[in-house]
Amino acid sequence: MSSEILLQLSYLIGSITFILGLKMLSSADSARRGNLLAAAGMGIAIVGTIFFHKDSEGHAIGNLIWIFAAMLIGTVVGYLMAMRVKMTAMPQMVSFFNGMGGACAAIISIVELHSHDHSQASPWYMLIIYLGLIIGTVSFSGSVIAYGKLDEKIKDINSKALTYINLLLLALVFGVLGVTVFSPATISADMALWLLLGLSTLYGVLFVMPIGGADMPVVISLLNSFTGMAAAFGGFMYNNPVMLTGGILVGSAGTILTVLMCTAMNRSLLNVIIGSFGGGGSAAGGGAKGDQTVREITLTDTAILCAYASKVSIVPGYGLAVAQAQHICHEFEKNLVERGVEVNYAIHPVAGRMPGHMNVLLAEADVPYPMLVEMEDVNPNLPNTDVVIIVGANDVVNPAAENDPSSPIYGMPVIKVWEAKTVIVLKRSMRAGYAGIENELFFHPKTKMLFGDAKDTLTKLVGELKGI
Repeated sequence: MSSEILLQLSYLIGSITFILGLKMLSSADSARRGNLLAAAGMGIAIVGTIFFHKDSEGHAIGNLIWIFAAMLIGTVVGYLMAMRVKMTAMPQMVSFFNGMGGACAAIISIVELHSHDHSQASPWYMLIIYLGLIIGTVSFSGSVIAYGKLDEKIKDINSKALTYINLLLLALVFGVLGVTVFSPATISADMALWLLLGLSTLYGVLFVMPIGGADMPVVISLLNSFTGMAAAFGGFMYNNPVMLTGGILVGSAGTILTVLMCTAMNRSLLNVIIGSFGGGGSAAGGGAKGDQTVREITLTDTAILCAYASKVSIVPGYGLAVAQAQHICHEFEKNLVERGVEVNYAIHPVAGRMPGHMNVLLAEADVPYPMLVEMEDVNPNLPNTDVVIIVGANDVVNPAAENDPSSPIYGMPVIKVWEAKTVIVLKRSMRAGYAGIENELFFHPKTKMLFGDAKDTLTKLVGELKGI
């Protein structure tokens, strides 16, 4: 069998495993196998490229020692990072890895630009190269800022002027791109490269800077789709089917997820792109109004309410991840189920700091996937729910999203926990959530506050339940 046939066969296997792996990711039961399957397919495609690829003159790939050394270093670093990362830092890690993918796509475009005659190459081919550079750079710089914001090292910049600046930057990027591709004699290749690199980097930074609070998961999803698109352009450049397939799958899946999340959040995708998405966390408004009474509840009373309830809904949030309380939360839920209580987990589409954060967190604790119910399915049943237990969620259960037009989260669909018969909030303090605004729910007549560390509180609740 010739090297070319073996190469194409490895690409075919890689493409098929990507598709099957993505399909398997749609279920928590098969997600792990799907991830491993897609990784194995990628490994086959890499090995096939290294050993079977030939250039136009029939030469094999050289510098194998450098290639394998780089792969070894990357594997060790990636493995150590993945094994050591805490669940609370998972969004930062996702953003970091996504940024690295965008940087790789941009570097590929830079290398290709230096290996082609700017004035002689096909305009359409040069367009693909430059698009890979622009999108990859935006993904990289935007992901770096997203990493810093998720790690709370970079603060939001809230200015309406940024909207117009971002629109101007986009116009400049496309203007320079059009001149560079279709009138190459007008501008030198080096000048075009540095202009597009600088403008794309600046746009990536500025379009993420004003985004804050509950809107960050949507941005991570959008940046992920950018990286996929940039990788797809790399597949076009190298006529590489597996790179093209992988990029298209990531780009399309990320785009679909972004659109779905925007719909769920009642936001506009255009606002995400121009950088006026979400309003910042420190925006005015959103403070609690009216009755400011905080009603506390004891552990014993909480356990009794839950034990004798017919239906209990648990609303997880980022605080659950911070406390590493997912396992004891699962034990608490199992104790209630054994008593005949109907229990579910109410999942808001942007709970946590990245898309699917709560799903991953609860899957780690072996919570049965059917128990995870999406917001649109939970809300209609809340009036018939006896007790809602909120563990670490804040902005996604804030009534201000519905009744306070001055709030930065106004218009965002939330889980309407206040419609349940009793709401119990497990929280360390009255501190505001990620959006930086006070939660009106804490002062609602149906709400009872159970202060303390979530893990410690749930552990004590489990003990109280066993004593009833």
